[in-house]
Amino acid sequence: MTVEKLRRIVEELPPELYSKVRAAKVRGNDLRLLTGIDDLASLAKHIHGAHQASLVTMHATDDRAAEDCFKLYVVLSPRGIDAYVTIIAPLEPRSQRFVSLTPQINEADWYEREVQDMFGLEAVGHPDPRPLVLYDDWPQGEHPLRKDFPLDRRPPRVRSAYHFTKVEGEGVYEIPVGPVHAGVIEPGHFRFSVAGEPIINLEVRLGYVHKGIEKISESTPYWRGTHLAERISGDNSVAHSTAYCQTVEALASAEVPERAEYIRTVMLELERIYNLIGDISGIALDTAFSVGAANGYLLREKALNLNECLTGSRLLRSVNVIGGVRKDLSANDREKTLSALVRLKLEFEDLVDLMITSTSLLDRVETTGRLSMEMAVRLNVVGPVARASGVDRDVRRDHPYAAYDRLNFLVPRGTAGDVNARTRLKMDEVRESFSLIDQALDGMPAGPIRTVVDNIPAGEIAMSLVESPRGELVHWILAGKEKPYRHKIRDASFCNWLAMEEAVLGNIVPDFPLINKSFNLSYSGNDL
Repeated sequence: MTVEKLRRIVEELPPELYSKVRAAKVRGNDLRLLTGIDDLASLAKHIHGAHQASLVTMHATDDRAAEDCFKLYVVLSPRGIDAYVTIIAPLEPRSQRFVSLTPQINEADWYEREVQDMFGLEAVGHPDPRPLVLYDDWPQGEHPLRKDFPLDRRPPRVRSAYHFTKVEGEGVYEIPVGPVHAGVIEPGHFRFSVAGEPIINLEVRLGYVHKGIEKISESTPYWRGTHLAERISGDNSVAHSTAYCQTVEALASAEVPERAEYIRTVMLELERIYNLIGDISGIALDTAFSVGAANGYLLREKALNLNECLTGSRLLRSVNVIGGVRKDLSANDREKTLSALVRLKLEFEDLVDLMITSTSLLDRVETTGRLSMEMAVRLNVVGPVARASGVDRDVRRDHPYAAYDRLNFLVPRGTAGDVNARTRLKMDEVRESFSLIDQALDGMPAGPIRTVVDNIPAGEIAMSLVESPRGELVHWILAGKEKPYRHKIRDASFCNWLAMEEAVLGNIVPDFPLINKSFNLSYSGNDL
């Protein structure tokens, strides 16, 4: 059925676009279309609009050694089917220019700026071609993801300055915040333009914790890649390592044991629980609701202790391996988990009651930081932030993986799109996670927890999406010999930072920390 739907996407192309498709093939649930670089924007725009498709990722590869060109890949997810459309467009030999997709597909904005920085390709017609990843002192002509840029290269630094958007008018002034923040918050710069009290513009400048993960991955053997994936964003270790493992397993056409899929599901939901309880507690803290914050953080600590009891790691590190999981769950582990979850559920409902009956808290969160559904769709927002604005989207249901297709769960949605809606939605998602773990533990089949994965063919492509606590994340690999030739990673936060720039407009600066916490985006996951 899926294959037929994908074929119809090609067959229903307008004649002027159909003639531009040089080749089309279906691998699994991925329709791959080869087209010319000059036709990429129009073909992507049509599929994006005609099939209400979301932009999953956009990136480049350096294939000059084998084919004397760079290539662009645009991956789209048509609404309503568990499938993808990958458009592949080689640039002309020795060319470094392509027509920008951003004027037609708004969410391509940051992807194209990233391609410009990391590969030196020019997105012609991009409305904001400023650097995104590379910093002010980075020299011209140095592009880290090109194959002729060695991993250990340290280019000489130059003096330069980043030009923030200038908002002018009577009574308008700027407030720079960061990049260094109080406490343990990661570095990021926020440039506010304010007229009196309301924020009229916010520009986010990130990249301070760029680690070169994608470049490092190109020299990391597959079996070591899970270790690297777990360190993309530390509090999403299971989500990133699951996506990485599933991508490599797909490359090798390997079938993971069913028991391992159930164990992965349990670990993914345990990760979601401690993250979302932390988010909810942070909202209480930032509204000066100290009692709620104290109770919430205590509950999060109990969830972390359960993680350590089961796996030896509070952050659930070293759970996944390619082909399955590292450690089985014994009958004793099952009973400990179920017993701990009973107590966590009761205490969590006490926390919810405490917060939703606090008039002082509700006064701060209602109508604050509102993001409309229209803007959420336009910016391709993902995860709880999107669902709180009414977007009906969850990878666990729409593109099932692990054991999710064998479990029953609801996808909560809000409508208001404010801090209150995001907080309430996360409360509902914690409840669903409790239910999913109960079902997974009750229905977990006996059997092995790992299979051998080898014979990964060079030149093959695979991708995996996972619904992390922050939303949809993506790992895409073009296989090399014993290690990735190109490894593209897209954390959920990469999609949502621009939405926060919109959500703060019209609010006052003192409410920014509260809005920021309700999004709870990862600087490390964004910066890679």
